Amino acid sequence: MKGIIKAGAFACVATLALAGCGQGATEGEVRIGYFPNLTHIATIIALENGYFDEEFGEETTIETMTVPDGSAFMEAMSTNEIDIGTVGPGPAMNTYTSNPAHSIIAGAVNGGAVLMVREDAEVETVADLAGERVAVPTLGSTQDVMLRKALANAGVDAEEVELIPQAPADTSTLFNQGDVAAAATQEPWGSYLEEQTGARFLLDADAFAWGEESTNTVVVATHDFLDVNEELARAYLRAHKKAVEFVQEQPDEAASIFVSHIKEETGNELNIAEIEQSMERLFPTVDVNEQVLQEMAEIAHEAGNMSSTDIDGLVDLSFLEK
Repeated sequence: MKGIIKAGAFACVATLALAGCGQGATEGEVRIGYFPNLTHIATIIALENGYFDEEFGEETTIETMTVPDGSAFMEAMSTNEIDIGTVGPGPAMNTYTSNPAHSIIAGAVNGGAVLMVREDAEVETVADLAGERVAVPTLGSTQDVMLRKALANAGVDAEEVELIPQAPADTSTLFNQGDVAAAATQEPWGSYLEEQTGARFLLDADAFAWGEESTNTVVVATHDFLDVNEELARAYLRAHKKAVEFVQEQPDEAASIFVSHIKEETGNELNIAEIEQSMERLFPTVDVNEQVLQEMAEIAHEAGNMSSTDIDGLVDLSFLEK
């Protein structure tokens, strides 16, 4: 990753969330945001394999910033700390309804989310979750929306389920203590729960919510960046497409690169076998299913997590098409 400046976790946003502490988009500079999560593997591969370097050229300065969740990503984007990067569609849509200053310009990963149940929980079907406590990464997250979709498909009112916000990495504690019966989570945390707690897959990635069409991660860019750096936006997408194809064609190698990257970024050494298993539940793509996004918006709005269902103009695939 030559020529890339790592900004680390969002320092400015944590203290000046309302102040707009970053400067706007600058010509010849790209500030990329992403999560150190498996569902952001396309961004990680593009960084590690030098695809961004190749496409941007030597005259472009690249900065990277990792964030812990979608709310933090959109906050950083709203305060001009991030120009472009990968995030879940839920936070991107939610922010758009109040501040339409960004666009989804490509897909990144479909699937990658699973519904897990505690080994000793008396839950055999989604309908059995009525009256139970279920962990989600955050309220309004993509997995929260997917869980509500699965519950509706099973004829269960979401109000009958108590949703417990918990960071995916810490959900195993809730399972071990018997505090929740299930968890809607992203990989590799589903495989981790299976390995560490004996949890069962109630719905695998191809059956959870919209299955392989479940939009998990998308590429989002600010309008400011797109206006100032149209060519760099296209260069980003060329690199992104290379990374998606690499993950599709060489999933084991991609898993190895991901594990190395996470160890360097966080100090955590992940189990390569678990990551390889989790890769089978990811469906990398540059496509965006706008019908699924609209349905996600309607579910989030009904839950009170979005102020509106109007996301017209959010998706702009013109840069990808060019």
